Amino acid sequence: MRRALPAAVLDIAVILVFAAIGRASHHESNPVVDALGTAWPFLAGAALGWAVSVVVWRVAPILVRHSLPVWICAVAGGMLLRQLTGRGVAFSFVVVATIFLGVFLLGWRAIASFWQRKAKP
Repeated sequence: MRRALPAAVLDIAVILVFAAIGRASHHESNPVVDALGTAWPFLAGAALGWAVSVVVWRVAPILVRHSLPVWICAVAGGMLLRQLTGRGVAFSFVVVATIFLGVFLLGWRAIASFWQRKAKP
């Protein structure tokens, strides 16, 4: 569990970067505030995913297989919250969010696992 905090921080960073890139592509007048407005539903969804992983597997979602709920809930929960708050959920946005968050939320874990296995004698 001591690796849980860095993992959570990385997940938050991934979601914030996702939101910042998206807002920057729209040339918003206040990119920081707009990025936070875009990020919060996905952060809430990811938090739910963390809770699911901890409850179901009784481990922090450090490994790729334990982090699938983080990815799924970040996307599904994020889109649901966006819909409920009147924000856009265009099909293209759903596709981009699913791919980006999948690659990066699962990707950093896959890379970390690879390097950890490689470092063991």
